[in-house]
Amino acid sequence: MDCICVQEIKAQWPDLEGKFEVLAGLRGHFHLAEKKGYSGVGIYSRHEPSDVIAGYGSPEFDAEGRYLEARFDTPRGKFSVISGYFPSGSSGPERQQAKFRFLAEVYPVLQRLKAERDFVLCGDVNVAHKEIDLKNWKSNQKNSGFLPEERAWVGRVIDELGLVDVYRQLRPDATGEAYTWWSNRGRAYDNNVGWRLDYHLATPVIAELARGESIYKGQKFSDHAPVTIEYALEL
Repeated sequence: MDCICVQEIKAQWPDLEGKFEVLAGLRGHFHLAEKKGYSGVGIYSRHEPSDVIAGYGSPEFDAEGRYLEARFDTPRGKFSVISGYFPSGSSGPERQQAKFRFLAEVYPVLQRLKAERDFVLCGDVNVAHKEIDLKNWKSNQKNSGFLPEERAWVGRVIDELGLVDVYRQLRPDATGEAYTWWSNRGRAYDNNVGWRLDYHLATPVIAELARGESIYKGQKFSDHAPVTIEYALEL
């Protein structure tokens, strides 16, 4: 099966209708923000999902279009692909507190889901987990995206919940080539002053099927670079 997860699409349905429902032969499903020009996530899939779930039951964050789950239930098993767009706290203390609320809410959602089915969450987590995951870690220890509480959340997802950071499983020592986001300020992209903010977080069964990884930097069309993981998965 083939899936493409997209985040921060900043679109409403009239922007997508007749233009972006199908991409490269994959049908799109979307969870759009109520606010125009804001947030929004999507999943394009070659196979039709058994079910598509938009949001995770949060009055605050479902309105922002941050969580979309495509379920594929077959005789071989139950599997989900999640497209997630975690809040950024870089604009100020209010949004940082919103980010903390989101992290607190989504953890038990993933915990319950893991008890029911295998899945991979693909998306912009807006957290660099370890020092190896950003260029200037020393000067960013008090900045959103590398705060101790945020990093601890990723650690908890891996160590306690048991999800696997699939890219790191495949490339445990990668540094600059692992970055997926660059500030638009200065010449961050040209100088590769980046952060690894985009993840595949998978249940162990799915992570064991990972066979290859790539981060596309052939053309800069966003401040993020797409992360591709190949899985030997057939449903």
